[in-house]
Amino acid sequence: MIKADQKIKFAVVGAGHIGKRHAEMIRRDDEGELVAFVDVRSPEECNAVDFGVPFFSTMEDLFAAGLEIDVVNICTPNGFHAAQSLAALDEKKHVVCEKPMGLTKDGCEKVIFKSLQVSRQVFCVMQNRYSPPSEWIKSVVENGIMGKIFMVQLNCYWNRDDRYYKKGGWKGTKDLDGGTLFTQFSHFIDIMYWLFGDIDNIQGKFADFNHQETTAFEDSGFVSFDFVDGGMGSINYSTSVANQNLESSITIIGEKGSVKIGGQYMNEVEVCSIENYTMPELAETNPGNDYGAYKGSAANHNYVIRNVIDTLKGRTSATTNALEGLKVVEIIERIYKVRNEQYNVY
Repeated sequence: MIKADQKIKFAVVGAGHIGKRHAEMIRRDDEGELVAFVDVRSPEECNAVDFGVPFFSTMEDLFAAGLEIDVVNICTPNGFHAAQSLAALDEKKHVVCEKPMGLTKDGCEKVIFKSLQVSRQVFCVMQNRYSPPSEWIKSVVENGIMGKIFMVQLNCYWNRDDRYYKKGGWKGTKDLDGGTLFTQFSHFIDIMYWLFGDIDNIQGKFADFNHQETTAFEDSGFVSFDFVDGGMGSINYSTSVANQNLESSITIIGEKGSVKIGGQYMNEVEVCSIENYTMPELAETNPGNDYGAYKGSAANHNYVIRNVIDTLKGRTSATTNALEGLKVVEIIERIYKVRNEQYNVY
């Protein structure tokens, strides 16, 4: 365990939008210290020159430099996550891994096995858990306030067009992006799993409406399933919405009432109708991450970094542990198995 008066030293791998957000949140925390950046591009190309820390082109160079590092934050394209997490664990560093934890269950299992071997933590970034509506509905479900859960519908309708899928980039590729559910909507699948557990009896219908030239996978799907613990659910998703993100919502039908959390980023409680229950006033949700022409999920990375620090100092436990990160990947992998069988793609 790291001493209470000791700063936690972080190195960030990947200096894109998310990597720089991690770095900024580390710098803002009184108990965090950013000690290095890693990216194949130069600091100037990444617009990361203002961070004033050593900059390395590879993780091998980072570790060879002999810096004191407690935590390595993996903020690179999806296809690198598992391998780079393993590389950090090989050096006996704790890991903070952006979503998804990997692109296969097998890759995630290897990370978990290595973390147990070297007695190091793996934190998975699922920052939507910190949104006030998410924290509220978690307490409602856990305390049985809605009674038995009958139905859950997850709707994710976003815009991702040619401005997002640029030629020569990693987004849209099979090996580094992995698919729409991995890159755009894994946060919401995580919330569903966090609330209701694992799924079974998966069926689906998938389509690629307008990304044939820019991605190696579907842009839309209807997926239905049963929850292992009871009730049935569905995920309906698309990145073919014109102009802007439309919604990310979850509708829950229970024995004693109904709830719908909507808005563009599952950030607004639109309906709360539960027998003998008065909904409390919730704090305002942070705005979505701003990527210029695009908006993403809530900008809650400050809570992620704070949880890492508090966990490593023995004050709490990881908000999203490695097993939960693996389960989200496994659920997506099983959905995509249905898609692949449907289109004879393996």
